[in-house]
Amino acid sequence: MQYASHAYRNALAGAGITASMSRKADCYDNAPMESFFHTLKTELVHHCNYKTRAEAQRDIFAFIEGFYNRIRLHSALGYIAPIEMELKAA
Repeated sequence: MQYASHAYRNALAGAGITASMSRKADCYDNAPMESFFHTLKTELVHHCNYKTRAEAQRDIFAFIEGFYNRIRLHSALGYIAPIEMELKAA
C-alpha cells in the first residue's frame, strides 16, 4: 500500500500535511473528492493550456468559488444550485 509507506507519510509530515485514510477496504470516504476532481478536470482543466501556475490557480479558484460552489447544479442537492439551496433553507 504505497500511500501508507513510511517515506510517503514522512513526506506529508515534513510538509505539514495530515493524511486522511480510512480503514482497509473502505474506500467510500474518498468518493466525493474523486467525483469533484473528475468534474474539475473534465469541465475546466482539460480544456485549458495554462502558461503559468498562477494562471491555473486563478482559473481554478474562479471555477470553484464562482461557478461550482454557486451556480453549477449538484445531483446531491436534487439538481439545483448551491445558492438556490441556501435561499430555500433561509
